[in-house]
Amino acid sequence: MDVGELLNYQPDRGAKRPRDEDSREESRSKQKTAGRDTGRVLVRSEPDSEEQTGDGEKILERLMDQDGEDPEGEPVDESTVKKMILTFEKRSYKNQELRIKFPDNPEKFMEAELDLNDIIQEMHVIATIPELYHLLVELNAVHSLLGLLSHDNTDILSITNHQRSYFIAVVDLLQELTDIDTLHESEEGAEVLIDALLEGQVVALMVQNMERLDETVKEEADGVYNTLAVIENMAEFRPGLCTEAAQQGLMQWLLKRIKAKMPFDANKLYCSEILAILLQNNDKTRELLGEMDGIDVLLQQLSVFKRHNPATAEEQEMMENLFDALCSCLMHPANRDRFLRGEGLQLMNLMLREKKVSRVSALKVLDYGVIGPEGSDNCHKFVDILGLRTIFPLFMKTPKKMKKVGVSDKEHEEHVCSIIASMLRNLKGQQRSRLLSKFTENDCEKVDRLMELHFKYLEAVQLADKRIEGEKHDMVRRGEIIDDAMDDEFYLRRLDAGLFSQCKSFLMDKITCCPQKFEEFKESEQKRIMELLENF
Repeated sequence: MDVGELLNYQPDRGAKRPRDEDSREESRSKQKTAGRDTGRVLVRSEPDSEEQTGDGEKILERLMDQDGEDPEGEPVDESTVKKMILTFEKRSYKNQELRIKFPDNPEKFMEAELDLNDIIQEMHVIATIPELYHLLVELNAVHSLLGLLSHDNTDILSITNHQRSYFIAVVDLLQELTDIDTLHESEEGAEVLIDALLEGQVVALMVQNMERLDETVKEEADGVYNTLAVIENMAEFRPGLCTEAAQQGLMQWLLKRIKAKMPFDANKLYCSEILAILLQNNDKTRELLGEMDGIDVLLQQLSVFKRHNPATAEEQEMMENLFDALCSCLMHPANRDRFLRGEGLQLMNLMLREKKVSRVSALKVLDYGVIGPEGSDNCHKFVDILGLRTIFPLFMKTPKKMKKVGVSDKEHEEHVCSIIASMLRNLKGQQRSRLLSKFTENDCEKVDRLMELHFKYLEAVQLADKRIEGEKHDMVRRGEIIDDAMDDEFYLRRLDAGLFSQCKSFLMDKITCCPQKFEEFKESEQKRIMELLENF
């Protein structure tokens, strides 16, 4: 065994809670462990190679002894965790004391830095016993860990070139402690830990430190990734913290990172995912993003895909995350005006015409942009930019490519009909006349298409009603009560089966109530519609 093998030797860490680890995490774990052990041995030995070789057997013997005495190989109980936390507190205090005493002499506190890093790594075992998380709070370990996030030294000092920051070490630990599966193993312990982290403004501290990291260095890029994982875990366990996290600088950092001129990587993908999570069902974060000119940032990033398809599946996932974020933002009325001023309608119209993968999501964004009274200006603008030439071909026939990207005919038809219904509600004057005249073209073929869709989804609703009535009958026979919640569920199932038929009915009402200039068209189409209904 040569010196390199000795330095990279790792004792058995003992059994941990089973988890599915991807290759990225395995690689990162090996690198940080090897880097830590290598740095520690090099610090404690002189650079003379002969002395290193001579001490090789002693190093191996010591490592073998540690393997046999490794406390992590033994059952971990409350007493073990308490000892571990107290050791961490002592080393943290010692490190702080030496840094204050010798601020200009790193060699004096190098050993303390390495000792502290080692105990942080050992504390990963606590993630296997979430029911003891309360000890981290009671013994002040959470406060101390958060204190290390604002540590003066960004790097754990080592003679090697591997930069290991306290921030990265602490975030690695927090990522394991807040693993969503682990949190659900002990709700009580998880609540105590999350409360303590939020009380210490963990998000603000992590955002400040992400600003200091250089993502061109792999270890620091991994640190950013794990930081986002911590935030995602906490947001999934407690969705209410999204507003607080966004206000503590996370929203601003995400927008800055997304628009940064850097090659596409896993961190940019993760940022898009976290952004979409923050905006989900949260009007406050939607308003905040609008105030930060986030609509423009999203449109700029999506404009890349108007003429080019994503190069990889991961890039396509990022694109869809950004579209989802944009749709969420447009549910806030004030953002629809920002979308209009940012020329979002023109971009969506171009995407629909270019027939790239982005067309599917562009149609959904357009639907969100024109819906409701607040979408009136967008409806008028869409007609002005010749959007009717784009939307009606999609109304007449569902493109085959839609199926290839996982979008059903039903979903496509829902968005198209919803857009047309919104325009019929909101358009006035000349723009409304231009829309209505579309239904008179080619012997009123669009009305025929409308009736075709109406019958298609009317039949689907009728089948759903039969199933629902059967279920209600069975529930009454069993003596079960059909409460309001169950009625709501049945109603949603009816909407899901034939939601579009309501749009079609609204469209037909509007068309048959045309102005006087369409009187002849109205009478002929009323007669045709009645004949179709009778035959059906």
